[in-house]
Amino acid sequence: MSKKKIIGKTISFLKKWILRLLIFFFVSTIFVTACYRFVPVYITPLMVIRCAEQAFAGDKLILHHNWTPLDNISKHLPQAVIASEDNRFMEHNGIDFEAIKQAKKENRYRRSPRGASTISQQTAKNVFLWPKSSWLRKGFEVYFTFLIENIWNKRRIMEVYVNSIEMGKGIYGAEAVAKYNFNTTASKLSRSQCALIAATLPNPRRFNSARPSNYIIGRQHKIMSLMNMLEQYDFNKKK
Repeated sequence: MSKKKIIGKTISFLKKWILRLLIFFFVSTIFVTACYRFVPVYITPLMVIRCAEQAFAGDKLILHHNWTPLDNISKHLPQAVIASEDNRFMEHNGIDFEAIKQAKKENRYRRSPRGASTISQQTAKNVFLWPKSSWLRKGFEVYFTFLIENIWNKRRIMEVYVNSIEMGKGIYGAEAVAKYNFNTTASKLSRSQCALIAATLPNPRRFNSARPSNYIIGRQHKIMSLMNMLEQYDFNKKK
C-alpha cells in the first residue's frame, strides 16, 4: 500500500472518530443538562476537586452539602446573590455583555480586575466544569451556559446555584452554610445573614460569613441596600 493511501486512510479514520466523539459529547451533555432540569445536583466537579486537594495536602476531608429545594430556602438569599453577583440576572440570556463592557472600562483603573461572570455562568462552571480559569474552560462555560439558559429556567438556575456554590471551606449550598455558619436552617436565614453569605462569594475560602471582617460587613451593607430594589424577585413563588 502506498504512503498516500495509508495517510488517506488514517485521516479518514481520525475524521470518523472525531465526528463520533463530537456527537457523543453533544448528545451526552444535552441529556445530562436535561436530567438536571429535574434531578437534584448532589455532587459537582468542584466538590470532588476540593476533596482531592484536601487529601493531597494531608488535611481532614470536609464536605458539607445537603440539597434543599428552593421553596425551603429563605427568599432573601436569591435576592442577596443577585445584588452581589449579577443584578441583571433576570434580564440577560446567560452572558451579560453590558457587564463585560463595564468591567473592561473599570479594569483599566483597578488594581484587582473585576470579573463579569453571571450567575448562569457560575452555575454552569460549578455543575459541569473545573475551577481553574483558562480559555478552554471559558469556551465550555459559554456552551453549558447556553444549554442551561435554554433547557432550564431562571428559577431552576437559581435553585442549582444556591445549592452548589462554594460558601466556605468544605461548605456548599444554602443548607450547609446555614447549619455550620449560623446554626440554623436555610429556610430561617435572615435578610442580614443572606447578605453576609453573598458578601463572601467572591472568595468564600478567604472570607468567612460566620466571622465577618470589616470589609465583609461593608459589603453586607451595600448588598442589603441593593436588595431593597429586588423585592419583586421572590423565587419561592412558583409561576
